Amino acid sequence: MALEAKNISFRYGRRQPWILEGRSITIDRGQRLAVFAPSGFGKTTLAMLLAGYLEPVRGEVLLDGKQLPRKGICPVQLIFQHPEKAVNPRWKLKKVLEESGSLREEVLDAFGMEQAWLERFPRELSGGELQRFCVARALMSGADYLICDEISTMLDGITQAQIWKVIFKEAEKRNMGILTVTHNRYLAERTATGIIDLTI
Repeated sequence: MALEAKNISFRYGRRQPWILEGRSITIDRGQRLAVFAPSGFGKTTLAMLLAGYLEPVRGEVLLDGKQLPRKGICPVQLIFQHPEKAVNPRWKLKKVLEESGSLREEVLDAFGMEQAWLERFPRELSGGELQRFCVARALMSGADYLICDEISTMLDGITQAQIWKVIFKEAEKRNMGILTVTHNRYLAERTATGIIDLTI
């Protein structure tokens, strides 16, 4: 089983420059890869293509040889850098979690998330708390692949360590593929066994 990007190219409009050209990436189940590059090299665009948020202008993205599903919960989950943009601000957090599938208390506990949080709105949590919530939601979805786009950039060291520890534990338990998207070479080396450098 694998998530594949085959010779994908993308640009935001016909007159715009190419963000990505002819890129190919394969992530196997259970594998931990990192995409590394400074800002402006198309890291987030690549993440959105792999998760089905964008369609490549050329090439294709395949999951086990098939197109990504267009309905239901996608088996490729993307966690964004800014959690406030990834949730409906008008929904209480319990409803946001239920949208992803089963509500697993052991995942909430692993992130130190209290049951009382579920009755709050997103604006009532700090940025670090909301990011932990978004990671927990992705893990509860039953995804086979997790794409982590700069998910710990804005967080303190303790929260970063906690988030990655839980992600790796769940990934090992469920044989998930993990793609870390980052501008931090040190983080790429710590979270992955292979690095794709978009500057090359």
